[in-house]
Amino acid sequence: MLRLALRTLRTRKGGFVGTFVALLLGSAVLSVCGILMESGLRASQPPERYAAADVVVAGHQQATGTGHARQTTAALAQPLVERVPVPADVAQRITAVKGVAAVVADIGVPAQVIGPGGDPLPGPHGTRTTGHNWSSTRMGAYRLVEGRAPAGDHEVVLDAPLAGQARAKAGDTVSMVTGPAPERFHVVGVVALPGEPSPRRSVAFFSDELTRHLAARDGAVDALGVLATAGTDTKKLAEAVARADGQPGLDVRTGDGRGKAEFLDVANSGSTLLLLASAVAGNMLLVNVFVVASTMSLAVSHRRRETALLRAVGATPRQVRRMLTAEALITALIGGALGWPLGLAATFGLKDRLAVHGLVPPDFHPVIGPLPAVGAVLTAVLTAGTAALATTRRANRIRPTEALGEAADERTAPGRGRLITGSLLALAVVGLFAIGLTRTGDIAVLTGLANSLVLVTVIAVAVLGPLLSRPVMRVLGPLLRTSQVTGYLAAANHAAHPRRLAATVTPLILAVSFAATVVFAQTTVQQAFVEQVHKGLRADHVLVAAGGLAPGLADEVRDLHQVRAATGVVRSTVAGTAGTDGAGREQLVSLSAQGVEPEHLDEVMDLKPLQGSLTRLKAGSVALSADAASRLGRGIGDTVRLRLGDGSPVTATLVAVYERGLGFADVTFEHRTLLTHTTSHLDTSVLIRTAPGAVGADAALKEVIRRHPGTTLQDRATAELPRQQAADAWINYLLAGLILVYSGVAVANTQAMNTTARRHEFGLLRLAGTTPAQVMRMMRWESLAVVLAGVGTGLLASAPALVLVALAVTGTPWPAVAPLVCLTIVGGTGALAATAALIPARALLRTRPVEAIDVRQ
Repeated sequence: MLRLALRTLRTRKGGFVGTFVALLLGSAVLSVCGILMESGLRASQPPERYAAADVVVAGHQQATGTGHARQTTAALAQPLVERVPVPADVAQRITAVKGVAAVVADIGVPAQVIGPGGDPLPGPHGTRTTGHNWSSTRMGAYRLVEGRAPAGDHEVVLDAPLAGQARAKAGDTVSMVTGPAPERFHVVGVVALPGEPSPRRSVAFFSDELTRHLAARDGAVDALGVLATAGTDTKKLAEAVARADGQPGLDVRTGDGRGKAEFLDVANSGSTLLLLASAVAGNMLLVNVFVVASTMSLAVSHRRRETALLRAVGATPRQVRRMLTAEALITALIGGALGWPLGLAATFGLKDRLAVHGLVPPDFHPVIGPLPAVGAVLTAVLTAGTAALATTRRANRIRPTEALGEAADERTAPGRGRLITGSLLALAVVGLFAIGLTRTGDIAVLTGLANSLVLVTVIAVAVLGPLLSRPVMRVLGPLLRTSQVTGYLAAANHAAHPRRLAATVTPLILAVSFAATVVFAQTTVQQAFVEQVHKGLRADHVLVAAGGLAPGLADEVRDLHQVRAATGVVRSTVAGTAGTDGAGREQLVSLSAQGVEPEHLDEVMDLKPLQGSLTRLKAGSVALSADAASRLGRGIGDTVRLRLGDGSPVTATLVAVYERGLGFADVTFEHRTLLTHTTSHLDTSVLIRTAPGAVGADAALKEVIRRHPGTTLQDRATAELPRQQAADAWINYLLAGLILVYSGVAVANTQAMNTTARRHEFGLLRLAGTTPAQVMRMMRWESLAVVLAGVGTGLLASAPALVLVALAVTGTPWPAVAPLVCLTIVGGTGALAATAALIPARALLRTRPVEAIDVRQ
């Protein structure tokens, strides 16, 4: 049977093209996801400032629970976006460990050097410069190449590239921002890495006393570097240090793992890549299975006569099954293997876009290992093998003589199993939609239900396709019959072959429904965001800066007589518990958070409170958006337990629930509560509302920003998507594009195969007196019916899911549908379907009618 399968592949290449391309693209996409997942798991970066430390103790950059107990665990950890501090007293316990020569503390503070042009100097890849205590140089590879160590309060040592940008050398002075306003610092030295490569992050070093003063966080450091005595085994030392630290939430790192402790973006990008790759892989795997199964089922159905003849001449069902399975596995092996290099190339093409949207560091390099390649090929083989076994079951259940009869006459009535399965799926669709209607305030739940709903809907339509084809043709039949000859033939063909019509329409439904759901769910969220910002922002002006704003800037602005109110806004991300799973583990969710000054909040921002009062917001209390309150299951007066961005647990009383969380933040704290738990201790923006009739407000504000280099003044915060939402939008549009391309393969393959299989029919029509032009007009009418049925059903299939999304983010059942985008989706898929049918039809009509009806099927 293997030899027969190879011969079949050689002689029936066209029948396997669709399956091969589907497996090729599926393998490529899953290869990309596999590479990104492996890169996330193995994310590392060679250390620079920590290169000389044998062991580094740093905070664990993932939230595993919101409680205070060490044993608290979560089903899925959430990344912590701020640097998790290390208690300083841990150093004393580590010092007592055998083999430890010294323990060095690293303390980081914001520090920007003002360049000759008056603007802050950016670091490599546009990153922010940070300042560190001089004693931390013992942990790394930096060495003085000029001058001496800093000692006074206004002395600094710069790394060589930063000094070059500032055009400074030892003995010069530079302007630096380390607090509310720029100050002059004496450059007393310059450091460089061995071989003088450019560092990954620009750094400045201050005296230990000045760094501790600037950090203003007694009892905590960024990390501890452990220097070992000569001959100490690093692995054993790390184990001993881990036992000695006695502190939950700390990581002990060696090797390149020290780089993850040094560079926070590397640690966070690992979690981001895992979540991104797993989400895309899950969606594409489902589409992959659906497309491969449909293309393979179609290919096998077109070989009913061949299969029946094999059974009639003595082939057993097992032999037929082995032959078809072997064909599928060979196709899968080739497609899966070729998909790997395609996926590899796509990964390197995508990495810059991932960096632009902040999903990975700018210098991200994918980790290339064998597991993604093996996984992609195995997935292709398993998908194809399973689909082949499923498609051969029906032919093998009937006797050879019956098979020959069925090969000549298509069965139109759906089987009992199909009816039962389709009915259950239809009930599942109704059930999912009903559940969604009861959870109208929970965005996360409704979004998840929407994704499941569109998938189940498409599968239900595919299973019930032959049954649904009849009512569809009752609707479209009168339209087709307006053309009395060719249109009548088209309507008769579709009515007589409901299975063929269903097989043709299903890929169109898949493409349109999935693409419409993903795209219009995103446009609905974007529109809701814009509306909430537009209606909720009362500020007239906004101050922003790439590196952040000093917290005292809001006070400085507030002192202007032209200003009615001003408040600093600090933003971060926190983790909360959305219930527990069956094993009693917390279900953690990430929530956007903002810190504001309550006494000035109402003047610059209207969050639209629904319950409670924002005037009661203070230290020890919290306000939640309606969505966040629903997800966390909390009401006014309840205790809310959260993990702040630096991992610190916080327990607060819920004093207000507001509507406009999408436009501003899920969680709102009193300003200082959140500010002190960020890495930079800087504000994200300052919202300003000018006094009525104030004169010279713009000039006064411009004078303020002149004293704060890098600060920019906006007349009003525009309704642009925050970086995270922009990244989410890009991911969703990318997913929609992949689904359209992937489904397009199924659409083109189905149309082409169905048309090619009608060679005999076209020959008979020609012999009966039908002209080639009339056959082409008949095919155009048939294609029109296919496009209308597929596109119309696809849009209807996406409607329940989009209604749920709209209810979640706007409270109304009307999603934001962009007409031009909708037309693009509908027109693109429809044009592809029509072209894929008409081109093969025109090619078939070049064959003489007598030859056409003589061709072997």
